Amino acid sequence: MAKSKKSKKKNTKQHPNQQNLKIVTSSTCQVCKQQCARGLAYLEQMSQPGKIGFGVPCILTKKQT
Repeated sequence: MAKSKKSKKKNTKQHPNQQNLKIVTSSTCQVCKQQCARGLAYLEQMSQPGKIGFGVPCILTKKQT
């Protein structure tokens, strides 16, 4: 006899008002019209030679899921 496996869908949403933030690079922060403190700090950090950045969460591009 073959047993069937049922997979449950996981609820990735933890809260009804959970928001997702886009990860943006320093080039996006540089041309932003409303530069935030987090973006400016990231720009300053990336202006130093030899720094490698992975992006920063942008609060201006948040989406409610």
